[in-house]
Amino acid sequence: MLATSPSSQVVKLQPWWGSYRRRAASPSLLPPTITGRMVAFAPPLRAVAAESAQTSALPQPQPPPLDVEEEKMLANYVPIFVMLPLEVITAENEVEDAEGLRAQLRRLREAGVDGVMTDVWWGIVEGAGPARYDWRGYRELFRLVQEERLKLQVIMSFHACGGNIGDAVSIPIPAWVRDVGKADPDVYYTSPGGARNQEYLTIGVDDRPLFHGRTAIQLYADFMENFRENMADFLDSGLIVDIEVGLGPAGELRYPSYPESQGWAFPGIGQFQCYDKYLEEDFRAAATDAGRPEWELPEDAGEYNDAPDDTRFFAADGAGATYLTEKGRFFLTWYSSKLIEHGDRILDEANRVFLGCKVKLAAKVSGIHWWYRHPSHAAELTAGYYNLDGRDGYAPIARMLARHDGAVLNFTCAEMRNSEQPEEAMSAPEEIVQQVLSAGWREGIEVACENALPRYDRRAYNQMLKNARPNGVDLGGGGGPARRIAALTYLRLTDELLTGNKYRAFKTFVRKMHADQEYCADPAQYFRALKPLERSRPAIPMDQLLEATSPEAPYPFAAETDMSVGGDLAELIDWVFDKVEWIFS
Repeated sequence: MLATSPSSQVVKLQPWWGSYRRRAASPSLLPPTITGRMVAFAPPLRAVAAESAQTSALPQPQPPPLDVEEEKMLANYVPIFVMLPLEVITAENEVEDAEGLRAQLRRLREAGVDGVMTDVWWGIVEGAGPARYDWRGYRELFRLVQEERLKLQVIMSFHACGGNIGDAVSIPIPAWVRDVGKADPDVYYTSPGGARNQEYLTIGVDDRPLFHGRTAIQLYADFMENFRENMADFLDSGLIVDIEVGLGPAGELRYPSYPESQGWAFPGIGQFQCYDKYLEEDFRAAATDAGRPEWELPEDAGEYNDAPDDTRFFAADGAGATYLTEKGRFFLTWYSSKLIEHGDRILDEANRVFLGCKVKLAAKVSGIHWWYRHPSHAAELTAGYYNLDGRDGYAPIARMLARHDGAVLNFTCAEMRNSEQPEEAMSAPEEIVQQVLSAGWREGIEVACENALPRYDRRAYNQMLKNARPNGVDLGGGGGPARRIAALTYLRLTDELLTGNKYRAFKTFVRKMHADQEYCADPAQYFRALKPLERSRPAIPMDQLLEATSPEAPYPFAAETDMSVGGDLAELIDWVFDKVEWIFS
């Protein structure tokens, strides 16, 4: 925290460029030192405008040039964002406890955090009726973030909140959309047993004008267009740096194959979700075109909480497993290709809408790490990722993202280690992170990461640091590490994060993610300068996208990070600090 000075003492503020200077590296085992130095942040935009006429004739101070060591270290800087609470905007379209949130944002800024991420819920903004958009809650939120000198990542959240891991609140999709679903329940993803999932519209209605004359893709495009019109000032000011486009349940490009609301529990394989009449019709047409009109959707893929070997479809008994047959391969290719096509088309609309804005588009891919070590990768297959030991299911997604002016691939479970998972789940979070990040880098796009579950411990922080710079800090001075993530988004802002030893550990984590540098306001300093969004390249035929499925060995990752926040001893020191603070308080 910033120390206060007696009123009789003159406090000399550090010039704004001081935020670029390297902070003296403290031993990783110790919590960060509390100093009395105050860091000056840029003044509000209105104040800058008011003063410009008076000061324009005066010579302006210039930041001192960075020395060679600082330039090399800044090239390793990874910006860190913190995800805001799911319920930060209430059902009444207001900021929940604005002053309490402001205090939390200031604590994040004190820790050196670069910005925050928030969902922009379709169900709140367009809840009153078709094309009746109300942005007042989000405008208030964005102003608050801007006033606290933080950057912003926004998610176009076309899904419902509730029913997934970590969902503590319920925010359904708009009521008028659900009214359409009452008359035609096939607008929702459907399980083999007929259970409807109201979290996200089935991709089978992407081109069906069922929603007061609009298709699902038109609904999403119109929402984004209205967002740009009503948030133009925030876009133009540089507040918003990333726009993550929701492409499925939980905002992820996947099928809702493992819904807790329907009884799924870890590590169940989940179920295919293509049994609505629209996707069934699409599959029959595809099978007929392939000369196999007799083929039907799978009936032998088990229940939500089965293990792979409980089913005929995923059984690891060789050629008898359905997923290895001609029929099984055809179905899985169709199922996964529909998902890629869905993401491609919505991102094309997003690119058109935000053309010329200084933002990066992004899409999230889910880290389905359980059953990764089973030959069938069953849980990935039911979610729509056709990934096997001899077939890369993520590289085609990365290739698709590349055409949208290099949209960012955001991947989850960056905090997990294999040793933390139950053996019976045949889980491999470390390998899947390595595979997906490597796929993105090979296709020439930026990748970003999130933690899948809330974690406050140094072990998780060290794992995220390793994945952020898998080959460590590069002091060669050639633009930073060859492989470095574009950003990390930490899940999630809570009071618990901002108190006691958890806050001390988090501040150390932020500093290490910044490669022991102070907060840097200019992304160009760490080689991520934002440029106006350019138009997507022409669509890539699906057969060319699927050429990327040929597997390649992932890039090597170090066993541990070279920017550790410490381990068990550091946790013990944090505990001692907490006790001392408690005694003196």
